[in-house]
Amino acid sequence: MIKLKVKYIGNREADIPDSYKIFMDLLPDKVYEVLSIENGWYRIVDESGEDYLYPTENFLKVAEDESELSRAV
Repeated sequence: MIKLKVKYIGNREADIPDSYKIFMDLLPDKVYEVLSIENGWYRIVDESGEDYLYPTENFLKVAEDESELSRAV
């Protein structure tokens, strides 16, 4: 399985409407693992310990780890 890692580059205050800020808990410049991509949004476990969907434009792709790919025997 390929793991995608992204760094949060968004501005919490500018990017998220006030009604959603209570639910958002991302740290600037922190790298997060993407659990899935759904309808063009990243599903990420944030600092609350819960997973939520976040818009991809607020993240920079930093790595794709292929170390867990299955090897044919």
